[in-house]
Amino acid sequence: MMQDVKINSYQFLVLVILFTIGTSILTVPSALATGAKQDAWISAIIGTGIGLLVVWLFITIAQWFPQLTYVQIIEKLFGRWIGKAFAAFFVFISFLYASELLYYFGLFLNIHMMPNTPMVVLNILMAGIVVMGVRLGLETFARTAEILIVVFFVFFFILVVCISPEMKFENIQPVYEMGTKKIIQSSFFYVIVSSVNSVVLLMIFPSFVNKMKQGKKTFLIGNLIGGIVIIIITFLSVTVLGIDKTAGEIYPSYELTKKINIGNFIQRIEGLMASLWVITLYFKTTLYFYASVLGMAQILNLKDYRPLTLPLGMIAVVLSLVVYPNIIYQKQFDDTTGNSLTLSIGFLLPLLLVIVYAIRKRLKKNEIEI
Repeated sequence: MMQDVKINSYQFLVLVILFTIGTSILTVPSALATGAKQDAWISAIIGTGIGLLVVWLFITIAQWFPQLTYVQIIEKLFGRWIGKAFAAFFVFISFLYASELLYYFGLFLNIHMMPNTPMVVLNILMAGIVVMGVRLGLETFARTAEILIVVFFVFFFILVVCISPEMKFENIQPVYEMGTKKIIQSSFFYVIVSSVNSVVLLMIFPSFVNKMKQGKKTFLIGNLIGGIVIIIITFLSVTVLGIDKTAGEIYPSYELTKKINIGNFIQRIEGLMASLWVITLYFKTTLYFYASVLGMAQILNLKDYRPLTLPLGMIAVVLSLVVYPNIIYQKQFDDTTGNSLTLSIGFLLPLLLVIVYAIRKRLKKNEIEI
């Protein structure tokens, strides 16, 4: 039931782009400007480069067992019990992040769009659409992504064109003042958010992508396109808002749209930015939720993951309301514990898989020789 789903490499490309951009479009410019000041955009470029290496590591792991998902690869290499423990940890983190993104969604709309609507209502609405998407299956939400990516890039193009006249290049001068060490340090946050997290896409690639060879290219290209969008947004935030405002705002790219004013006629188009973000956030949440539900079904050896979607969706809503008491706690958690958890499932665990795979291969070779 679960294995006969296939998406084409273009649909996978679209999912990778939307996942990479995800929450980064609103939060990354602020984090980069805090560390790298006016060189935030250089940090974004370096981060995109490092991110491609991380994605290449994921592709390498995926190639060993093209028919298996990440959870199944972990179980195969580590053995039944240790494998299940590691896989369960991965599923838990994916689920935690899906709940976290529901919190982001509710908080953003609460602050900027619907201050009188209780956050629980917004979270339930978002969770409802996420659960619906996952229940309908990978093919359905991949096709939806194909349609919405066009909307996303049309809006993004309008935003860039409208804000360009407001750019002040003196805001990024002197270029490279912060020095290599500071710029690279700042880029690590971006790598964690956009590329290390992409490990959840191994629940789709390559087992559900119909052409492995094209899928490999699209994984890298999608990550690169997503990176370019973030570089542009970061560059615009610093040149239009300046360093202090970019670093001080929670969502600098949203503040960016408030600056648009063409002939006193085209102004106040923040809705555009909000819709860009809701599109990318929805797909990132759906992919996390899909990875956690499918992963749990595979750990429990269930034939179908759909019965798990509704109960886990309800738990995700509750978790999204209690996961962070306030914004300050959320920022602290993301910068410390959140980063550590992401690195453990998206960097340390893949490296461990590489080591175990190499040892097993070596032992097998020795057995054959004997």
